[in-house]
Parts: sequence; structure tokens; C-alpha cells
Amino acid sequence: MKPSTQLIHSIPVDELTGAISVPIYQTSTFVQESPGINKGFEFSRANNPTRKVLEDLICGLEEGYAGFAFASGMAAIDAVLKLLKTGDEIMAVEDTYGGIFQIFHSMFERFGIKVNFVDTTDTDKVLEKITPKLKSSGWSRPPILR
Repeated sequence: MKPSTQLIHSIPVDELTGAISVPIYQTSTFVQESPGINKGFEFSRANNPTRKVLEDLICGLEEGYAGFAFASGMAAIDAVLKLLKTGDEIMAVEDTYGGIFQIFHSMFERFGIKVNFVDTTDTDKVLEKITPKLKSSGWSRPPILR
């Protein structure tokens, strides 16, 4: 199937109402039988049925292990960077959002994480910045070189 067809067929029917499109659950909390005993959801800040469907759809489309949705790009970047440790290196696009530049310099470099800024439109410049300490998502080669 084409990705657009796969996406349409992957959207689940709402079990509670039978709605064909996923309802937007706006609640901030869910009923629990007792602390920690629930139907899979406690508080929307931790998980939400609408967001779970989105994450599952993204995971399926990307043929991934799991999908994650964040309220902002900054939140997503912050979560990923917290997987790093002192001595790690990362590559970032040199023409990045100012908030990202600030967090790299004011926080993560202070923790000993080296940030290599690079013009990602130039493959040779990207290759020059690859070092043994550079962390990746497990790619054997950067995806732009596949």
C-alpha cells in the first residue's frame, strides 16, 4: 500500500463510541480504580488516548519500534539530548533555531557534550564532522548518504 492508503487504514475506530475519526480527549485526568490501577491512562501530561493513536500511527508509518509526540520541537530535542552523557558529541544544523543554539551552549556543553554545528546542505561538510564519539540513532551511515 502507498503510505497515504496505509495511514487511512491504520486509524483505529474509537471503541467507546464507534467514531471513525479519533476523538480529541481534552481531559487532564482519568478515573482510576486505585492509585496505579487504571485503563491505561492516568493524567494527560503522561499519556492521552488521542496522543497514543498519533504515536502509534507515526510508529507504524516509520516502521519503528515506538512513536513519541511532543508539545514542541524544543521538548523533543530536550528529551533526546537527555539520553547523552559527558564526552558524547552530536551534530546539529548550523542555521538552527536560536533557542536550540542557546540550550546547546548554555546547558549541554556545560555537561561536557560537544556540539558540532554543520551546514547540512553540504554532504562533504557533514562527513568531516563525523567522529568516533558522535552519537547516532544507530544508522551505519547518515541517512542523507543512503
